[in-house]
Amino acid sequence: QVQLEESGGGWVQAGGSLKLSCKASTRTFSNLAMAWFRQAPGKEREIVAAMDWAGRGTYEVDSVKGRFTISADPARNTIFLEMNGLKPEDTAVYSCAARWFRYEITSDAYNYWGQGTQVTVSS
Repeated sequence: QVQLEESGGGWVQAGGSLKLSCKASTRTFSNLAMAWFRQAPGKEREIVAAMDWAGRGTYEVDSVKGRFTISADPARNTIFLEMNGLKPEDTAVYSCAARWFRYEITSDAYNYWGQGTQVTVSS
């Protein structure tokens, strides 16, 4: 079992920045693939970014490329989502997710989920 705890959401004006963190409770962090998803009101959940240690590297959805960066600190069992150039359309609940070994870009592939953190971007 893996528990995920997110932090770092909040309110920011358009063009601003936020950094989300997700800490995983596991002794085998290097075997995890982790991802950030988001869900805006009335919309389906979508992947934002993902990464693994099994060779696929990192992934970012086209709408956030060049603005968002996923990274990790293995010593702290933590992944991050650094979000720059935020837009009102980035407003959503952001959730951290994990599965074993290789990342996937569909939410149903993930076994473990954090509680979610709200990100609100005002125009």
